[in-house]
Amino acid sequence: MIQKKVCMIGAFAVGKTSLVSRFVKSIFSEKYLTTVGVKIDKKTVTARGQEINLILWDLAGEDEFMQVRMSYVRGSSAYLLVADGTRGGTLDTAIDLQRRVEAETGKLPFALLINKADLAEEWETDERKIESLSERGWAIFRTSAKTGASVEEAFLALGERIIDL
Repeated sequence: MIQKKVCMIGAFAVGKTSLVSRFVKSIFSEKYLTTVGVKIDKKTVTARGQEINLILWDLAGEDEFMQVRMSYVRGSSAYLLVADGTRGGTLDTAIDLQRRVEAETGKLPFALLINKADLAEEWETDERKIESLSERGWAIFRTSAKTGASVEEAFLALGERIIDL
């Protein structure tokens, strides 16, 4: 079985930990817990007929006081950028983080998860910006850690991108 390190990267409070909990344990909690540093979970998936043990590094969120430590990203096989659909600025943070990760690690498979799809009527994200990223080849998923919408699909799609390397 292959083991691959995957980092969860995004702004503060976009739902990275909740997405990992939904994917790994099939649970969602309304309680907000700030990640300090990094939290590591794992789950085995089957992609293209091959088992992959995804080692998920849930990195503390980025805000004006704290930046993602790029040293945590080193050695990753892939990463998931996470933005909060109800906070438009978090998409800009995700785009900036993608540039920084690529500068640090080179090109790696990644996907953008725009979280909180269950609150779509409150979304502030710029659809033209999302379309532009999609046209550039970004894999984009509108997810909900609360309902589970597109969570499994996003992680499995990333697993397939890892296998395709």
